[in-house]
Amino acid sequence: MDSSEIRTRFLEFFREQGHAVVPSSSLIPDDPSVLLTTAGMQQFKKYYTGEADPMRDFGSRNTASAQKSFRTSDIDEVGDERHLTFFEMLGNFSFGGYGKTEAIRFAYEFITDAMGLKISYVTIFQGSSTVPQDEESRAIWQALGVADIREEGMNDVFWGPTGSSGPCGPTTEIYCKNAAGQDIEIWNIVFNQFFYPGSREELLAGTPDKELQPLATFGVDTGMGLERLAMASQKTNTIFETDLFAPLLALLPRELDERKRRIIGDHTRAATFLIADGVRPSNRAAGYILRRLMRRVFALERLAAIPPHVIGAVVHEVIHDYGDAYPELKREGETIRREFDAEREKFLKTLDAGMKEFGRLPAVGATEAFTLYQSYGMPFEVIKELDPQKTAALTRDAFDREFTKHQEISRAGAEKKFGGHGLVLDTGELKAKDEAELEKVTRLHTATHLLHQALRTVLGDSVHQMGSDITAERTRFDFAFDRKLTPDELKSVEELVNQQVARDLPVTKAELPIEEAKKTGALYFFKEKYPEQVNVYSVGDFSKEFCGGPHVTHTGQIGHVRIVKEEASSAGVRRIRAIVEG
Repeated sequence: MDSSEIRTRFLEFFREQGHAVVPSSSLIPDDPSVLLTTAGMQQFKKYYTGEADPMRDFGSRNTASAQKSFRTSDIDEVGDERHLTFFEMLGNFSFGGYGKTEAIRFAYEFITDAMGLKISYVTIFQGSSTVPQDEESRAIWQALGVADIREEGMNDVFWGPTGSSGPCGPTTEIYCKNAAGQDIEIWNIVFNQFFYPGSREELLAGTPDKELQPLATFGVDTGMGLERLAMASQKTNTIFETDLFAPLLALLPRELDERKRRIIGDHTRAATFLIADGVRPSNRAAGYILRRLMRRVFALERLAAIPPHVIGAVVHEVIHDYGDAYPELKREGETIRREFDAEREKFLKTLDAGMKEFGRLPAVGATEAFTLYQSYGMPFEVIKELDPQKTAALTRDAFDREFTKHQEISRAGAEKKFGGHGLVLDTGELKAKDEAELEKVTRLHTATHLLHQALRTVLGDSVHQMGSDITAERTRFDFAFDRKLTPDELKSVEELVNQQVARDLPVTKAELPIEEAKKTGALYFFKEKYPEQVNVYSVGDFSKEFCGGPHVTHTGQIGHVRIVKEEASSAGVRRIRAIVEG
C-alpha cells in the first residue's frame, strides 16, 4: 500500500466513523507560543479549551486530518535511520464527542483491519503522585484481545502542553514491527483530561506553584506518523526506504554516503514545504530555520560536486509526489524553484571564502564557528559537515550561547542609539541610512500598527501579522488572509487608518513582564521570540501591540497614509504596500 493510499484510507476510515475531515493547517501556526506547527492538534487547541465551538466550525465534535508538521529539535540528528524535520501526522480528534473506549477501538480497528497489521504491544500510564494509573485503558485493550500491555511513566506516556500552556493528559501508545523485526511506536493516543498553565518542561519538572486543572470537556488527540506507518505497512527497515523517500534519494549520486543522502532528502523536502507555506530564507524566526536547511543542502552539494539540477530534480519530485494532497506545492512551484536558485546563488558567493577561512583554522570551537556564521553565512550544520575532526569540540549548545551573547551585545547597542527598539539602521524590518530617513521610517512604523488593527477591524480577528519591511519610501506589511481584498475593503482600511491619524491619538509605552503583557490583549508577532520584559505600545484606544519602537508621540505626526498596492505574497498570505504623504 503506497503512502498516498495510506493517507486516504486513514481519512476515509474516520470519515465513516462520523469525523469531519479537516485540511492541514499551515506550517506557520496561529499559536504565538510556537515557531512552527509541530503536531496535528495545534490547529484544534482552542476546541479543547472551550474557546471555539467545533459544531459551529466543523459540524461535528470529532475531526481527522493529515497535518504537515515540523520539529526543529531534530535537525542535528537528521541522517540516522529515524529522525526527520518535516513529517506528516495523521490524527483523529474529539472535543467531548467520545472517550477512551471509542478512541482505542478506532485505533485497534484501523491498525488491524484497515491496515492488516499486527500490534506488538501497547503502553499505558503507570501513574504518579498527582495522576492515578490509567487502568481504564488497560481494561479496554484487554477486552480487544491485546495481551502485551506495558506501563511507563510521565516522561513517556503523559502528554504535556504544546507551547507555553495547554491541554494535557495520559497517553497510550501502539507499537508494530518493521521489516527488521524492530518494534516501533506508530501511534500515540492522548487523553486530554487536564489543563496545565505552563510548559511541558515545567510539568515534567514538577513546578510546585502550578497545578493540573481538570478540563470541562474530555478530549482525544491522536498522532500517527505517516512515515512510520508506511515503514510498517511497506515492510521496510527504515523510513528512508519507503515510497515517501526512496524516489527522492534515487535521484542523488549513488557514491554519496547514506547519511548525506538522507540529510539532502529530508532538508530539501522540508524546505520545499516551508516555502510553499510562505516562509522565505532570512536570519530571523522560521526564515532562519529554512536558511539553515537550504544552506546545509548547498554545502553538501558543493562538497560532493553535485550539479545544481540534481537538487532541482529532488524539489520537482517532492512537488509531484505531494502535490495532490497539498495543492499549495503545485501552486507555488515556480516560487519554490526560484527561492532555491536565489539562496544557492547568495550562499555560494561566500561559501568558498568561508571554506578557505575554515581551512586556515587549526581547530573550530564556538567562537570561530560564530565568526564563520557572521562573516560568511555558514550555519552550524554546515561548519560541522566540513571537517568532523576539526570541529569535534564544537557543540550546538556552545554555538547557541555564542549566538545569544552577540545578539545581546547588538541589542544593547541598538537600544542605546534608538531608544529601546533593538534595531539598527538596516535590519530585516526597518531600513534607514541617516537620521532624516529614520524620521520617515518612524512615521511609517507607527502607521503600520494602525494598518494592522484596521485590517483586523475590517476583515476580522483571523488577520495576523506574517512579516513587515519598512524603508523611508514605504511600509510593506504581510498578513494571513486567504483571498484578495475588494476595492471597498481596501478603501475602508485606508479611511480607518487616516481617521486615527486625524484624531491625533497619543502613542504610549508600558514595559511589562511578557505574561502580564499578553493578558492586556496586545497583538504580537507570533513568529518572534520575545524577552521576559516587553514594551507594549498603545495608540490611543485604537491599537495595542508588543513592540520596541521607534514611534511617533502622537498620530498627527504620521501624515496621510495611502495604500498603493495589495497583492498575494504566498499561499494564504496577502501583502499591502503603503506610503505616508505630507
